[in-house]
Amino acid sequence: MNNTITSTNFNFPGQKSVYKGKVREVYQLENDILVMVATDRLSAFDVVMPKGIPYKGQILNQIATKMMADTADIVPNWLLATPDPNVAVGHACEPFKVEMVIRGYMSGHAAREYKLGKRILCGVTMPEGMKENDKFPEPIITPATKAEMGDHDEDISREDILKRGIVSEDDYVVLEKYTRDLFQRGTEIAAKRGLILVDTKYEFGKTKDGKIVLIDEIHTPDSSRYFYADGYEERQNRMEPQKQLSKEFVRQWLISEGFQGLEGQKVPVMSDDYITTVSERYIELYENITGEKFVKADISDIQSRIEKNVLAYLKS
Repeated sequence: MNNTITSTNFNFPGQKSVYKGKVREVYQLENDILVMVATDRLSAFDVVMPKGIPYKGQILNQIATKMMADTADIVPNWLLATPDPNVAVGHACEPFKVEMVIRGYMSGHAAREYKLGKRILCGVTMPEGMKENDKFPEPIITPATKAEMGDHDEDISREDILKRGIVSEDDYVVLEKYTRDLFQRGTEIAAKRGLILVDTKYEFGKTKDGKIVLIDEIHTPDSSRYFYADGYEERQNRMEPQKQLSKEFVRQWLISEGFQGLEGQKVPVMSDDYITTVSERYIELYENITGEKFVKADISDIQSRIEKNVLAYLKS
């Protein structure tokens, strides 16, 4: 699968530093400008898979930029432009070292914890008598500390965040408000597409003038879980799994292959056929989440295409 971009080594004019995250590579330029490249790397259980997924970076970047445009009236964000299908350019920010995870339904990690008998997640009490994929009475915020590449994000409570001084109380109040506002808007956007926004995460940063803004991806299948609304109640009543739009299908495949990112476990090999299937699922996710047909970018030489487009933008 050489028609993917799994790492970059650009040298843009005025470049000061490069940060390589799990799936994105961020180039910091002079004048507090960031160039964020969405690669085709796939991360699951906080582990980056050995092979890239065709079009995945383009899909994530285009969903995120569309969703930022659709929420800019309620929460300011870092974005300036998208000069290439895989690239977003915006203001450099000092990221908060927490991910604001918000859950409307008891799914994924919350459900796994609940099955272990835990009723408190990140300092928030989950009601008794719930079953997997039930709706919470109110969405709950369950933050996680931001891990470096290769490490696991860790659950943390609001109290611990404040006690450890990771975020000041004044800032945290803003993060909570923005998180709830974005989730409400995301829920409304999803409902128009026949989807339920189950849970998601948001990341925020501070601009050099102290303004808190939304950064990174938003409402993508990597950062969010969606259910199809049609048949949700019936499936819950019959205690059947929900029809999902997220990368949970990848996690489930990995679990079936004996991998959950735990120490000593070996990442299973994804065949080219399976990778094609994953790529097709991501395209399906894009079209369902955005309500638009996915237009494949030219992937004959992704590196050159990105470089050409970014340089043209920077010159302008």
